[in-house]
Amino acid sequence: MTIYCVIPRPLADQLYEKLSDYYRDDPNVEVIIDRRRGGKPGPKPADRGRRRKRVAGTFPPIDVPGGVS
Repeated sequence: MTIYCVIPRPLADQLYEKLSDYYRDDPNVEVIIDRRRGGKPGPKPADRGRRRKRVAGTFPPIDVPGGVS
């Protein structure tokens, strides 16, 4: 199993070499720089049409104790 030590881009100049040296002897740790760019967020899951369709039919009436409806 690999553990990724992700360094934010603004801190890469300060931390990448230090952390790479620190974890050099640990084969389970890989130091990487986050290269994602901020921007317009993608569509939300509900907007992608991935929701399951409602089951066809009707539901039976429910008796609520105390007469609250």
